[in-house]
Amino acid sequence: MTAVTTPVRTRFAPSPTGYLHLGGARTALFSWAYARRFGGTFILRIEDTDLERSTPEAVQAIIDGMQWLGLSHDEGPFYQMRRMERYREVIAGMLAAGTAYYCYSSPEEVEAMREKQRAAGEKPRYDGTWRPEPGKTLPPVPAGRKPVVRFKNPLDGEVSWDDVVKGTITIANREMDDLVIARPDGTPTYNFCVVVDDWDMQITHVIRGDDHVNNTPRQINILKALGATLPLYGHLPMILGSDGEKMSKRHGAVSVMDYPAQGFLPEAMLNYLARLGWSHGDEEVFSMEQFCAWFDLDHLSKSPAQFNPEKLAWLNNHYIKVADNERLAALVKPFMERDGAQFENAPDLPQVLAALKERAHTLVELANAAMMFYRTPAPDAALLAQHVTDAVRPALADYARQCADVEWNKEALTAMLKQVLAQHGLKMPQLAMPLRLIVAGQLQTPAIDLVLALFGREAVLARLKPYIG
Repeated sequence: MTAVTTPVRTRFAPSPTGYLHLGGARTALFSWAYARRFGGTFILRIEDTDLERSTPEAVQAIIDGMQWLGLSHDEGPFYQMRRMERYREVIAGMLAAGTAYYCYSSPEEVEAMREKQRAAGEKPRYDGTWRPEPGKTLPPVPAGRKPVVRFKNPLDGEVSWDDVVKGTITIANREMDDLVIARPDGTPTYNFCVVVDDWDMQITHVIRGDDHVNNTPRQINILKALGATLPLYGHLPMILGSDGEKMSKRHGAVSVMDYPAQGFLPEAMLNYLARLGWSHGDEEVFSMEQFCAWFDLDHLSKSPAQFNPEKLAWLNNHYIKVADNERLAALVKPFMERDGAQFENAPDLPQVLAALKERAHTLVELANAAMMFYRTPAPDAALLAQHVTDAVRPALADYARQCADVEWNKEALTAMLKQVLAQHGLKMPQLAMPLRLIVAGQLQTPAIDLVLALFGREAVLARLKPYIG
C-alpha cells in the first residue's frame, strides 16, 4: 500500500447544478473512506460559482444525499461564493508577482484568433496578445473595456503527475493557453477557485472523476505559481450503464435520494458503490467499518465500472434480511400508510416483517407483502368459487372450531392443520388455498401456518365465520 506520511485531508466538492448522482456519491464515498482510513479530515465544499445554474434546492439535495448515506464531513460545508474576497486577494498577489496579467482582448477578438488558427490547422488558443514579456510593447488599452485576468502559463516544459488511478500523466505546457482566472466583472473562474480552495484547505488527496483530468495540469501550474504544495491526484473512471453505454436515467442515473424512495437501504448503496471501481480480494459484502479499514488508492480500477441494478437489489436483500426489525418497521410504515394500511388491532409490524423479509429486495416490496395484514381482505369472487367449495367447507368449519381452543403458535397451528386434512381426506393445497383467500385475501402468501399465527386468533375466526355458516 502507498505510504501516507502527512495528515490526510480529502474533499468532496460538488457543483450544485443538479442532484447528487451515483458518480458523485462514489467520489464522496472514496474521499470519505480514505480520510477515515488514516484518521484524517473529510471536507465538504460547495462549488457554487455557476450562478446561472446553481440553486439552493440542488445544494439541499447534495446535503440530503450525503446525510442519507451517512458520509459525515468534518469541516464545511464551505461555499465558494462566500470566499470571493479571498480569491480576489490571491489574484491581486499574482498580478503583483507577474504570474497573472490583464487581458483586454474582447470575446469577439479571441474567437477570431481561434477561427484563424483552426483554418491554419492549428490548435485554437489565446495568442498572448496582452501577455507581458521582456521587451514587448503591449497594445494601447481600449477605452471603456473591462479586462479579464489571465494566468501566465509556462510556455516551455511540461506538467507531469503520478495519478494514483491512471499512472503517470504528462502534458506539454505548449498545449495549454493562458487560462482566464477572473472575468471582466472580477468574478474568479472555476479552475482558479478550486486551486485556492485546495491550497487554503491543505488538501492532500484529490479524488475525483476523470472528467477533471484536463483541468489538472492547469491547476498544478497555478499551484506551483503560488508556491503551494501539490496534492496527490486520483481520477476515477466513469460509471457506465449495464449495457456499457454512458449512464442515463434508464440505467439508474438519477438522484441518490430517489433510492430511499424506491426502498433501498443506505448500507446497501454504500456497499454497492464501494465495489464500483475498487476491490478487496473477492469480498462482496462488508460493512463501512470494514471498508474504511481496507480502503486504499492502490486498488482503484483503471477501467470504467458498470452499474448493475440486479447486484444492487441482491445487496439490498442481504441488508434487509440482517436489519433490525424495529428499524425496518419504522422505514416500511410510511410506504404502507401511503397505501392505506390500518394498524389498529393489527399484528405487530416488526414480527410481520421478520417473517416476510427473506424474499424482499426493497422496502417497497416488503411493504407490499406486509399489506395483507393491515387491510380488510377483498378476495376475488371467482377465486372464492374455485377454492371454497362444498367439499372443503366441512374442513374449514372443523378447522375454525379447533382454532377456538388451540395454543396460538405456528407449531400448534401446523399440527392442527395436518390433523384436519387427515380427518377430511384432503391434501394441503385444498385447505391452504381457501384459508389464504379468506384470511389474507390472496393466494400468494408465505407458509399458511405462519400467516395465520401472525394474524391472530380473533382475526382468523372473524374472517372464517361468513364462509362456514
